[in-house]
Amino acid sequence: MVKEKPNSTRIYDKDGFRRRAACICVRAENEDEVLLVTSSRRPELWIVPGGGVEPEEEPSVTAVREVLEEAGVVGSLGRCLGVFENNDHMHRTEVFVMNVTQELDEWEDSRSIGRKRQWFTIDDALSQLALHKPTQQHYLMQLQHSKTLENAHTPGRVVNATHPPILANSASAAASPTTA
Repeated sequence: MVKEKPNSTRIYDKDGFRRRAACICVRAENEDEVLLVTSSRRPELWIVPGGGVEPEEEPSVTAVREVLEEAGVVGSLGRCLGVFENNDHMHRTEVFVMNVTQELDEWEDSRSIGRKRQWFTIDDALSQLALHKPTQQHYLMQLQHSKTLENAHTPGRVVNATHPPILANSASAAASPTTA
């Protein structure tokens, strides 16, 4: 069953990319497991929870809202992994890390469309995402990479997720309209 949002307004940046936000949900500081949810279009496949930024909404708020709706979890929002650009679908997704502190027994998408959630090791999640959302694999690659940079200050990054990720230099990343 496809999830319909009749009152939803899509927001675009100045380059015509749809603005989105997502969370890589982890349950431990070592970030060795991530939470994926079933796709609304193809429920046998797994995706990273996320969705469109609403008018007057900050991407961090979108990420928290989408995770609650799609995965039924709450937690503390951590670092931003960057803005991932998908040229095929013309969207830019700002991706955050969330440390999950609570998993609800029932949540909006579990009731309305039967969505499921499951914890995966990073390697298993990468394999699952390769089947349906290969661009989302770059979120997890950046999660692993950013863990080594966590103690160093790193400016916002724009990552092209249509092709292998290339970190933009600080000047162009700072000029990006979607980098917070």
